[in-house]
Amino acid sequence: MQPSSTLRSRLGAFSVIAVVLGGTTAAFAYTAGWISPDRLSREKVVAGLSPPEGPAPGHRRNHVKGICFTGTFEANGAGAALSRASLLAVGSYPVIGRFNLATAAISDPDAKPRVRGLSLQILGTDGSEWRTAMITAPFFPVSTPEAFYALQQASASKEPGAMGAFAATHPEIVRLGAWAKSAPWTASYAEERYNSLNAFIFTSTDGQNRAVRWSMQPEAQPVAVSPDQLATRAPDFLEQDIKARVAAGPVRWTMVVTIAGPDDPVADPSKAWPEGRRTVEVGTLTAREVEDEADGPCRDVNYDPTVLPDGMSTSADPFPAARSSAYALSYQRRAAEAAQYPRTTPGARP
Repeated sequence: MQPSSTLRSRLGAFSVIAVVLGGTTAAFAYTAGWISPDRLSREKVVAGLSPPEGPAPGHRRNHVKGICFTGTFEANGAGAALSRASLLAVGSYPVIGRFNLATAAISDPDAKPRVRGLSLQILGTDGSEWRTAMITAPFFPVSTPEAFYALQQASASKEPGAMGAFAATHPEIVRLGAWAKSAPWTASYAEERYNSLNAFIFTSTDGQNRAVRWSMQPEAQPVAVSPDQLATRAPDFLEQDIKARVAAGPVRWTMVVTIAGPDDPVADPSKAWPEGRRTVEVGTLTAREVEDEADGPCRDVNYDPTVLPDGMSTSADPFPAARSSAYALSYQRRAAEAAQYPRTTPGARP
């Protein structure tokens, strides 16, 4: 039996995890085909995201608050030794991106969601395409889709001790709770590091496969701001800040690819790989223009993480396929509701 102080500490972490999960469900939803359709379907998962007032028509079902940007990914060529993907060869490639918040409630102020996101669509001149959706959390709360589904059921349960019972068999969730409580907050999308979490496979020109994860590391120096201070700011302070920064000049991140060691968990996004793993800086992301989502180019992009160029592929990690399915359903529903999310400028992008 665990000491009561340890149990209290874990229960305290659960409350933080519940808040984080409230905004990350769709991003890692588990769908039919992995769990029996009698138990779960992507329709149930996406429906379960809805806040009490219901989903915002025409919007994404999660990470609902966001702002578009356009820019470039400048590949430096270092990634070409890891993958034959043309988008890692030396060159400049156009990007349609989206800064976003992990919340399903359009009314949430920017200070509320603990997790922030960065989604990218990188386009090659040869028709290749690389889509990725990253978040600021350094790992996922649980190790398998089955565990994620069980966690969602436990967090929604009104039965006393449901979360405690879940944690007894899934102690990995404590790691995310610790991060959520202790990691510093910033007041800018530009100061965040964004992580892929999931592992992917890079295949080189000689056919060698390597499991990798990637991250975007900010050029801007992060400045810690307390949650209480952020709560006093405007409801959309993050959008205001990134607009001002990009208007003053390009905002940049370095893409860093981390290569797994032979025993690193490729299929378990709840575990960070050990410090000291080989890393390669493969290029620079630059945001050059920001546009409100209503009329912006990211509005109709589905940032499906399984859309990858030749030379990149999914790994044994089952989450990207599940995300792909949930994203597709979310896209279908918001596309059908487009008239309820009017563009602010007549004649704007179709």
